[in-house]
Amino acid sequence: MEEMLMDNLLNGERETQIQAANELGKLSRRQKHKLVERGIIAPLISMLCSQDYEAIEAALLSLLSLACGSERNKIRIVKSGIVPVLLEVLHCQSTTLIELTVAAMLIHSSCLENKLEIASSGAIQRLVEILNGDFANDDNSYDRISVQAKIDAIATLHNLSTCHQLIPPIVSSGVTNCLLQLIHSSEKSSGLTEKAIALVENIVSSSEDALQEIAATCGAIRALVETIEEGSPQCKEHAVAILLLICKSCRDKYRSSILKEGVMPGLLQLSVDGTWRAKNMARDLLLLLRDCSSFGSRSKQLKNELVEQIMQEIDAEGDTVAGTMLRLVEEMIAKLSTL
Repeated sequence: MEEMLMDNLLNGERETQIQAANELGKLSRRQKHKLVERGIIAPLISMLCSQDYEAIEAALLSLLSLACGSERNKIRIVKSGIVPVLLEVLHCQSTTLIELTVAAMLIHSSCLENKLEIASSGAIQRLVEILNGDFANDDNSYDRISVQAKIDAIATLHNLSTCHQLIPPIVSSGVTNCLLQLIHSSEKSSGLTEKAIALVENIVSSSEDALQEIAATCGAIRALVETIEEGSPQCKEHAVAILLLICKSCRDKYRSSILKEGVMPGLLQLSVDGTWRAKNMARDLLLLLRDCSSFGSRSKQLKNELVEQIMQEIDAEGDTVAGTMLRLVEEMIAKLSTL
């Protein structure tokens, strides 16, 4: 069986090669291992270089089946030169092939040994172009990028960002601005937003330049505040983490900008019913945002007094805020919003 598949891939006509590639995915793990040892990867990568979409799809699926669950195969496939070929496939007109290609990038980028080689092939910029929808030279390119392809592209960049050496090229690629646009234009509780904002947090946690870029970008703080108000629990957690980093970087510079976007009600709510990490960060941010000055308008003083009262109630109950206490805090937040 293995010998026939190998021979068909190496010497067969188009239909025979496609059939052989499709059959490969049905083999056992042991059989696949034998074929990898005999050099099955090279003819599959050669199929990716054709202009035949059916052959490319069959080869991609076969290579994915070889890579899944095998770090050794992931390394061998990347060392065989698949990454530049995948980057070329991304120029095709098929939504399905683009999805499969980005999925292949994601799977291979999960292997630590592959990260630098993937990045050095120009993958970072191409992935950012996918998120922007401008990787092809036609007006309909954006329409061919599915939400799943975007999610996988972001996840691939996240995998690469765990390698500290790759943070500078990731930052210089312009991905942070691209991610902010996605967050701004997407549903705040969507899976796309969750992946995008998680990557933003990972990047700004490792790069002061990226943090300052985010803080200075028009509409960025507003998008983060909106995510705290409307996002999923994980989205809210990442959003408050980023705002906390911004405020900590220069409280005097960014405190006013954060407050102007109306962060307090959402932040107070998050300090009560967010995830454990989000609660702690929300409370830390509240402390940074409190006005330590004794001056200001009567309205500002009333707001500060109400914030103090809410935080005292939260601190009194700790992490065990019951239904009655939650309702009380919500009433206080509503009152705060009217001042």
